[in-house]
Amino acid sequence: MTKFPNDFLWGGATAANQLEGAYDEDGKGLSIADALPGGPERFSIVNQANFDWKIDTTKYKYPNHKGIDHYHRYQEDIKLFAEMGFKCYRFSIAWSRVFPNGDDKEPNEAGLKFYDRLIDECLKYKIEPVITISHYEMPLNLVTEYGGWKNRQLIDFYENYASVVLNRYAKKVKYWMTFNEINSALHFPVMGQGLVKSNGADEKKNIYQAWHNQFVAGAKAVKIAHEIRPDLMIGCMLLYATTYAYDSNPANQLATLKENQAFNQFCGDVQVRGTYPAYTESVMNRYGFSFKDLDVTADDLKVLKENPVDYIGFSYYMSTAINVTDKSLETANGNLVGGVKNPFLKASDWGWQIDPTGLRIALNELYNRYQKPVFVVENGLGAVDKPDENNFVQDDYRISYLRKHIQAIAGALEDGADVMGYTPWGCIDLVSASTGQMSKRYGFIYVDLDDEGHGSLNRYKKASFNWYQKVIETNGEQL
Repeated sequence: MTKFPNDFLWGGATAANQLEGAYDEDGKGLSIADALPGGPERFSIVNQANFDWKIDTTKYKYPNHKGIDHYHRYQEDIKLFAEMGFKCYRFSIAWSRVFPNGDDKEPNEAGLKFYDRLIDECLKYKIEPVITISHYEMPLNLVTEYGGWKNRQLIDFYENYASVVLNRYAKKVKYWMTFNEINSALHFPVMGQGLVKSNGADEKKNIYQAWHNQFVAGAKAVKIAHEIRPDLMIGCMLLYATTYAYDSNPANQLATLKENQAFNQFCGDVQVRGTYPAYTESVMNRYGFSFKDLDVTADDLKVLKENPVDYIGFSYYMSTAINVTDKSLETANGNLVGGVKNPFLKASDWGWQIDPTGLRIALNELYNRYQKPVFVVENGLGAVDKPDENNFVQDDYRISYLRKHIQAIAGALEDGADVMGYTPWGCIDLVSASTGQMSKRYGFIYVDLDDEGHGSLNRYKKASFNWYQKVIETNGEQL
């Protein structure tokens, strides 16, 4: 097996809204994540036409409010990451902890000081922070008062926020990403753009306008970052689902090409290449509007061209198969992306199709398309863990999943891809973004908390903890 580079960034990944808790402490404002109810029906609720972003504690649970209390336990958690040997730790800054309403004139110093402490705690153990500037937690006020990212005013609010955090932390933090899974909005715009039916999610033009505004905002963040520190690495972040045609029927092959353009490639093409791709009009026409219908200025296109990202971060959990010729085929679950069930693959407890080879394909596709470093910043198995009487979880199924995906990365390195690192998702158990559940666990560390919010919050090492420790220690040679 190909050896991993000596500077390969082994680590783990989390998001502020899914683990910090302390949702109303030290001046933090409400975020969209704070308004999302918990449970498997989370997205069916928020996709209702009358969803109005109000928190109704008499009707719903809000697990993001508590998270796993990382806000007060970060030292304990970082120490465990250091014990595993993390070279890096990907986390996000909660925008509403820094700017409680998003449009505030001055930042919240108490929020900034928390991230001072968190970053310093990582550096104490020689763990490189990898920071996502916006990860599914935009300030709720920017949705209720401005309508979400379809409003151009958010470009200025994000630019101000990015400027504050980049200026504050750039001397200590080299690796950044602008928006988490930005392309996910094609299928579920609520998380990344703050759009639901009641404020325009059903009209695809709003999603593309929101994307344009995010592209411009992200490019401005890249500009700020490079002016502060030229060697700073700031990337985009995509949700990548390797996409296959179900069979060799030309109709399914063409549909797969179109799906790849619309979902896997569009957002990356703009942010990495700095221009809108040739197929832009074709994609937009499919939804009944044209590029000229968007609010796009010459200055917007200039800032995009001059400030492409430095690398491509992406999440990979599953592949998908496209079939437009046989409507009787069973659809697949999985990160809300869809597609039909692939008969050659097994699925997780939540129906996500497990496909390590798809990761090798994804790394090849991304690197050969863009010729910039690629970074697997999310990957993992959500499963029901059953601890024994000593709170130990023998999660061999997770070890098997991760081993095969690490082998796929080694294969991509052999193929010539420049892969920066690997940060498995939810390295410590946290609240699921798609369902708000704790029972959907990804971590190397078990957190004693159930779906009803009951538990000691104590942390316990799983079998995968020691396994991953050895993987890092041997730089991927012992799997």
